[in-house]
Amino acid sequence: MTNPAPGRTRWVLIAWLFVLSALGYLNRVNISVSGEYISQEFHLSQIQLGWVFSIFTLGYALFQAPTGRLADRFGPRRILTLATVWWAVILGLTALAPSGIAASLLVLLALRFALGMGIASIYPSSNRMVASWIPSAERGLASGWIFAGVGAGAAVAPPFITYLLLHGGWRWSFWVCAAIGLVVGLVWYLVARDRPEQHPWMTPQEAEHIRSGLPLHPAGASMIVPWKTILGSKEVLVISLSYFAFSYAANIFFTWFFPYLKTVRHLDLKSSAFFGMLPFVAMAICSPLGGWISDILTRRYGKRTGRCGIAMAFMGMSSLFIALGTLVADARLASIVLAAGAGALYFCQSCFWSVIADIAGPSAGTVSGVMNMLGQFGGVVAPSLTPLLAAHFGWPAAFLVAAGLGVMGSLVWLAVDPERTLLRQPVVAPVERI
Repeated sequence: MTNPAPGRTRWVLIAWLFVLSALGYLNRVNISVSGEYISQEFHLSQIQLGWVFSIFTLGYALFQAPTGRLADRFGPRRILTLATVWWAVILGLTALAPSGIAASLLVLLALRFALGMGIASIYPSSNRMVASWIPSAERGLASGWIFAGVGAGAAVAPPFITYLLLHGGWRWSFWVCAAIGLVVGLVWYLVARDRPEQHPWMTPQEAEHIRSGLPLHPAGASMIVPWKTILGSKEVLVISLSYFAFSYAANIFFTWFFPYLKTVRHLDLKSSAFFGMLPFVAMAICSPLGGWISDILTRRYGKRTGRCGIAMAFMGMSSLFIALGTLVADARLASIVLAAGAGALYFCQSCFWSVIADIAGPSAGTVSGVMNMLGQFGGVVAPSLTPLLAAHFGWPAAFLVAAGLGVMGSLVWLAVDPERTLLRQPVVAPVERI
């Protein structure tokens, strides 16, 4: 006789994490689309607008580890619910920001930093959910779907925000995003639970499927990984270095790709909105596809091939497409080639988070927060450095810097051991599942 098929409650939660991820990136990218209107009203230069882009990522980066620790301590259900309320408040205050005072730029910078603080909670909290809810062999696909929300939210942003800009102005676009956030947060609180055994929809078959698929850790090992152990781990530091390169390239797409098409490639607003979607559509498609293929290769050949090999190959491929995109004369074809670079980048996104979830176990929120914090400094640098490089050396040079970092980010995966756990092990101990 065959065992009954497990339930699908875990995938319902992953689906709503996809929605939260999409909303976070809609909130993140909306200012890139509306940036021209905001800079005109607030009398900002491109360099100052770059500061507004970068300050968000600074807040986002600095609060990765703290919000990850909060998710480990209080559970991702409550932390993500509180985060959506925070986003709504900050977006509403941004819509009310005055443009005719001397401190207008400082107000914008403070609000964007605060928004970054709130959105920082998404992925450490999501990875904590993955560590508790998803068997190791399914984590590539689960993480892939969560990060598909990045592409989906960013892809929706250009046409959606453009529509709101044309019909109500940039302030109205922030009000709409705030309202959507409150609704999404309420649904999350109603359907989510921190652990499988707490959920009323859980079946015995699914509970056993989850329990039997969780990674094995030493019995008696400390379940809370100390900060010293995290920051001293070769795997965490090397993966974070690669994620720096990943975030640098990704944030060029999130902040400057739409303005690049409009002002450098001279596409009109509607064409920029359409072609500006392409990298994010590629991200949304390639993220779960890459996670699915990573899981297949991991089951067949092990994590060294399925996680590290995929990350190394597709980060290198992304760099190639980004470099080639700068050489294409036709604006529309260049958009497609650069979009392929974004897709290849996100093909390996789940590898970062799956490896961290496996090696960190119940401290996955904290450890993934540290990885994302260190990696996101690439996202802090990119929005401000990109226009500076473009102004002094041209836009091709700005994209080539991202491609060069991607090659470095690809090669460092050779130093990662995906089987090395961070949980402290007694001298002699049996193993148990987390």
